[in-house]
Amino acid sequence: MENLQIEEIRIKIDDEDDSDQLFGNLDVNLKIIQDNYDVDIVQRQDEIILRGKEAAKAEAVIDELTAIIRSGEILDTQKVNYVISLREKGLSYRESNINKDVICFTHRGKAVRPKTIGQTSYARSIKAHDIVFGIGPAGTGKTYIAVALAINALKNKDVAKIILARPAVEAGERLGFLPGDLQEKVDPYLRPLYDALYDILGRESALRLKEREVIEVVPLAYMRGRTLDNSFIILDEAQNTTREQMKMFLTRLGFGSKAVVTGDITQIDLPKGKKSGLIDAYRILDGVTGIEFCFLKDSDVVRHPLVRRIINAYDQKTELKDQEEEEQDLEQEQEQE
Repeated sequence: MENLQIEEIRIKIDDEDDSDQLFGNLDVNLKIIQDNYDVDIVQRQDEIILRGKEAAKAEAVIDELTAIIRSGEILDTQKVNYVISLREKGLSYRESNINKDVICFTHRGKAVRPKTIGQTSYARSIKAHDIVFGIGPAGTGKTYIAVALAINALKNKDVAKIILARPAVEAGERLGFLPGDLQEKVDPYLRPLYDALYDILGRESALRLKEREVIEVVPLAYMRGRTLDNSFIILDEAQNTTREQMKMFLTRLGFGSKAVVTGDITQIDLPKGKKSGLIDAYRILDGVTGIEFCFLKDSDVVRHPLVRRIINAYDQKTELKDQEEEEQDLEQEQEQE
């Protein structure tokens, strides 16, 4: 017979705790906990009352959130959802030491640090290896973390230059209809890289470094024929490179340089019949000494909570479609026989 026992747990709210952060705007954080667990949450002056079959699980989450606030971190809904996802896997936000891995500070003084275990592993891999591939869905911070580490390396004088590159997939006839010179035509494809630079360095500082060519933001095609020494090089949207472009990029690496390649293999925009250079690189280079492949997952998404659900929904539909196509191919083969 199913256990229908209802637990009741009372949590004292100390004066030192920031209850506004813990509860969230209009109690949004408490609502997230209620949505994920079989528990009702009641606020009574200086305490929270948890009632339900999963009151103990909700208590563990609230303990984690309280510890985050006490450590000086800002609590938001994304972090609440992430703490809950970790608890479901038997992991702890505090024990993962995520909040200790500060990469750098933005021009506004905000600490840039990994927000998930996957991001922490990714950042540590970049520090430890000369070539790192960061592969994962949209919103997992692949590019932003790489840019932050590049800026940190530049400030520490570990490198003399930062080069950010992206393939311009539609760089053929369609660009010809856009106004301006070639640089102005490809700039829209490079906008996400500019956004990361501006957010961390500030627009004026980033533009000054760009004018001095300490930072370059270029289409991938501009990399051909160069040897890049003492540089931190990032190739973004690498799923849209061809095999030839990927090989060209990886062989630009010079002495004292580090390269990070980021991409999402579920969003390939190459023409039909063209194989992704990112997928090809994993097939060829996995296991090569000095090269590391990091795979981020939907649990590492740090955008709106809906983004994670969208990614999951697409993955499920894609798997179903692939299965149906395989069955159709098999039926056709059997008919031909």
